[in-house]
Amino acid sequence: MGFDFDTIIDRRNTNSMAREGFRGYLFGGQDPVNLPCPDDEALSMWVADMAFASAPAAREAIVEWVESSPILGYSSIFGSTLYDAFAGWCDRRYDWHPGPSEVIPAGGIVPALYAFAESYLRPGEAAITLTPAYGYFSKAPLERGRKFVSCALAPRGDGTFDVDFDDFASKVGDPNVKLFYLCYPHNPTGRVFTTDELTRFVELCEANDVLIISDEIHGDLLRGGRTHTPLAKLFPDNDRIITAMSTSKTFNLAGMGFAFVIISDPELRRIWHEQASILHNPISVAATVGVLTNGDPWRDALLEYLDMNFAYLKKRLGRSLPKAVFQVPEATYLAWIDLQEFFPAGLNLTRYFAEAEGLLLEGGDMFVSDGDGYVRLNLACPLAMLTDGIDRLVSGVERYQ
Repeated sequence: MGFDFDTIIDRRNTNSMAREGFRGYLFGGQDPVNLPCPDDEALSMWVADMAFASAPAAREAIVEWVESSPILGYSSIFGSTLYDAFAGWCDRRYDWHPGPSEVIPAGGIVPALYAFAESYLRPGEAAITLTPAYGYFSKAPLERGRKFVSCALAPRGDGTFDVDFDDFASKVGDPNVKLFYLCYPHNPTGRVFTTDELTRFVELCEANDVLIISDEIHGDLLRGGRTHTPLAKLFPDNDRIITAMSTSKTFNLAGMGFAFVIISDPELRRIWHEQASILHNPISVAATVGVLTNGDPWRDALLEYLDMNFAYLKKRLGRSLPKAVFQVPEATYLAWIDLQEFFPAGLNLTRYFAEAEGLLLEGGDMFVSDGDGYVRLNLACPLAMLTDGIDRLVSGVERYQ
């Protein structure tokens, strides 16, 4: 079955964060940003949703549900339909079989990050994560009155990164550090950690009684035939691993606000249920069941298109900006590009590219720490948009020089 990833969809007047929410998110509280074009002519390659139409299996399931169930009243999840769909996906994709009591629906990954901090950390205790990192890994504990510690990934100089395990061991050994947010695969670097690396994470956390939250939201967006192995599958006897998964990235359903939390330990489940809502958006549930049941062909075609986009970006950068440091990531649809050769330390690249080229991207300063001089580009877009984006990126670098 063929799918259309080339059509450019007009997202104006749809309450889209990508198109209409960028000023508040990217520049909120700062001086006015003066684009060289009207806002609706800026090129949006920042927020991590796709410029593609959401998976047909989701849209068809939503229509079917609304036509058969026209009352949008209070809803929860009864019966086994949702679990069966998720279990089927886990079986096909990972050969992993979490039980029905372990799989808990949640209202999205970001709300879950806050809930983890509040439920499993006491005031004064800290969460740790690998940086550069998605901003909510630090916001969640800090905004819940807890503490935050970062462990910087070590750049190799070729666009890839290593884990500094000496630094990680030192910091996870602090008795106040009680929770590890592991982003696996990693956003924004696109690292898929090796089994040896994952083993060291788990051993160090076990030795220091640190709970692991494995955020695997990008686990179905791997390059070139790779397969994802959930951390909890690798360590089935470790009940101090909580897994967070969602269809939101894989099938472009971020606006649905739905995720799964997989908790094997009964006491950790009890603590989670004390704060978890029993109500769920029925349309989100319908869309999730739809893609988990019928979304495999679209996801496979998506990965082929993303691989093509990444190959194109790599080629263009090599030709037009050979001093840019970039490697095709092992996962995600996000490109993490090192532009330190072209710009001084501390320059706000988000603002610079917006004002110079009307290109909306996320500079490294938006990723907690250790991202200075980098930009993140969203490649889940038609090739024509990507071409325009690279043209603007190259023009912006040349203009600054």
